[in-house]
Amino acid sequence: MLRSALKPFRILAYIVGVMLLLLVVAMVLKYGLGQEGMIAIVAPVHGFLYAVYLLAALNLGLKARWSWIYIVGVLIAGTIPFLSFVIERKVTARALAEDGAAATAEGTA
Repeated sequence: MLRSALKPFRILAYIVGVMLLLLVVAMVLKYGLGQEGMIAIVAPVHGFLYAVYLLAALNLGLKARWSWIYIVGVLIAGTIPFLSFVIERKVTARALAEDGAAATAEGTA
């Protein structure tokens, strides 16, 4: 059951991570070199994709019945460069372990 929510989360975690790195580059170009062209494109795209990431992470967290503190931590991970990649791996491992445990419990019942 968690696998259906895990796939969109994983895809969006990587996309948001890459977009966040592009946003950092765009900010350096804007504030360091005065070139505003890249940030005008990257910032709104990242903002939209981050909102979709929030929905995917919330969906996964609710289906997995994680604590709100853990869910909020996963949501915040999309705001720190490189952290979304690390958290994606940890969340995937946790979700797969929980999904496997649930499948085993259902099989014995």
